[in-house]
Amino acid sequence: MTGSVEVLLIFLRLGCTSFGGPVAHIGYFRAEFVERRRWVPEGGFADLVALCQFMPGPASSQLGMSIGLLRAGPLGMLAAWIGFTLPSALAMLAFAYGVEALGDVSNAAWLKGLKLVAVAVVAQAVWGMAQSLAPDRPRATLAVAAALIALAVPSSLGQIGAIVLGAIAGLMLLPRPALAGVSDHVPLGLTLHRGVAATAIVLFFALLLFLPTFAAATDSQSLRLFDAFYRAGALVFGGGHVVLPLLQAAVVPNGWVSNDAFLAGYGAAQAMPGPLFTFAAYLGAVMIPSPNGALGALLAVVAIFAPSFLLVIGLIPFWDTLRRRQAMQATLRGVNAAVVGVLLAALYTPVWTAGVHAPAGFGLAVAAFLALSFWAVPPWIVVVAGALLAAGLGAIGVGL
Repeated sequence: MTGSVEVLLIFLRLGCTSFGGPVAHIGYFRAEFVERRRWVPEGGFADLVALCQFMPGPASSQLGMSIGLLRAGPLGMLAAWIGFTLPSALAMLAFAYGVEALGDVSNAAWLKGLKLVAVAVVAQAVWGMAQSLAPDRPRATLAVAAALIALAVPSSLGQIGAIVLGAIAGLMLLPRPALAGVSDHVPLGLTLHRGVAATAIVLFFALLLFLPTFAAATDSQSLRLFDAFYRAGALVFGGGHVVLPLLQAAVVPNGWVSNDAFLAGYGAAQAMPGPLFTFAAYLGAVMIPSPNGALGALLAVVAIFAPSFLLVIGLIPFWDTLRRRQAMQATLRGVNAAVVGVLLAALYTPVWTAGVHAPAGFGLAVAAFLALSFWAVPPWIVVVAGALLAAGLGAIGVGL
């Protein structure tokens, strides 16, 4: 099995089973690629998470692209994105073609079960990362401080502020390790030439700056659609939920999509595994002006993820050089501790607050955590079992 095919099959499975949003996705990736397959060491994984937290766009998708790039080069990066994105994109396209006849699924018991499993997945990820990235008093304190900041300012601004605080604290207060003792680097710079990386960064900003002018100067609805979704993917920090206002402002006021259709698609997207950015497939399909349908869905999905491709290709080689410096290593120690705090805050809201509402739900989440952390049950089995168990409890009238 070639590297890119292996990456595709693994991410295809993750794309079908990774419920719970971007923070849960990080937990799934850590379990798969750090603990189970050992493709990426703990420290290298944490560095990638830190980089993806700094970049605009869907952090979990960018993390998956980075892992695919490390494993099998540019084809591996493309394979990781296709595998992780395809299941939910196809599901949203099917919904656009009429699966909404199934009705509102937002209160379905099985969906509540998936949210409860997400609590366990995120808790396991936070616990595991805290043990390795915040093992001493200074870094544990920094993680808690970052969590408090993220909770006090519940937006992408709070998350970025917490990580910036971690970077400053790491540089100023944490000891600088000897580079000879740093053994968990992954050779990011070997995957891409720096000229390619620099070109990708230039292209990212060129499209961001000049696409609106070109779109306004032409009668091409395809170009206007691409511009709207590219800007949404390039300007959002904080993951899928944060992109919704940008998308709504892009497609509803100008009459491309009705507000009712927008909200119906968003409700369906909550029940899908994989990245919430695949909501773009639904919007591209239901648009009133052409292109719509399958072609509109494809164009919207490619446009909203294009900035992530360019940023990952453009930043990883330079990131590799920077993180090998002593000062950067100290900074990254602070950033990684702050990332643990940001994930801890996300464990509470929106993951805990959206999932745990009753004692039975708390019990199911604890059982899922036990299965993942102490019995080493594969996450996809826990996901399926959680959904089935929740459906059974709902059928007999047990509230979750």
